Amino acid sequence: MKILIIEDEKKVARFLKLGLEAEHHQVDNSFDGESGEKLALAREYDVIVLDIMLPGKNGIEVLKSIRKSGRSTPVLILTAKGTLEDKVEGLDEGADDYLVKPFAFAEFIARVRSLGRRSGADKSTVLRVADLELDTMKRKAKRGDREIELTNREYALLEYFVRNANRVLTRTLISEHIWEYNFDTGTNIVEVYVNKLRKKIDSDSTNKLIHTVRGAGYMMKIE
Repeated sequence: MKILIIEDEKKVARFLKLGLEAEHHQVDNSFDGESGEKLALAREYDVIVLDIMLPGKNGIEVLKSIRKSGRSTPVLILTAKGTLEDKVEGLDEGADDYLVKPFAFAEFIARVRSLGRRSGADKSTVLRVADLELDTMKRKAKRGDREIELTNREYALLEYFVRNANRVLTRTLISEHIWEYNFDTGTNIVEVYVNKLRKKIDSDSTNKLIHTVRGAGYMMKIE
């Protein structure tokens, strides 16, 4: 999953980021309300983790802005404000879950997973395009009867293609989803990974799935 953490306590943010990355998630960090809001509105995330007491703009204001934009991205409020009134306000403004600091990391991970499953009907555990099958629980892929060995980055790229089949994905979209949001899009790393994935997915098949869209990016589709 692609997760945004908006948390001004940098030690907490780093702890959450490292823990989520150990679970093979892609994580962006923001340390104030205004930059967090910009990221939440500009990029696609599966889950947003949001503190309330933030510099610049508080978490409730950020949450209101997200919901006003029409985005339904699941939001987990993670805050030291734990009164009943605080929880009611957060949930009433559109939060999907509320976790009070201090917290057990295992519970945090479980709640993030639950919100990720809730974030859309397309989050089924087995995804298919033609004879390509992706098991998102086991993080395994196969083409027909052939199992495909993938690195973590290759798997993340393949899942992004599969979930967005028949949609043009620009190099910028791919780099923002698979790598950090401050990733240098001037490099050719996107092309390198797409070519590596093509060799594993398409090299032994006459039905190619990953296509270059000239001047735009890439698309997964059935020829």
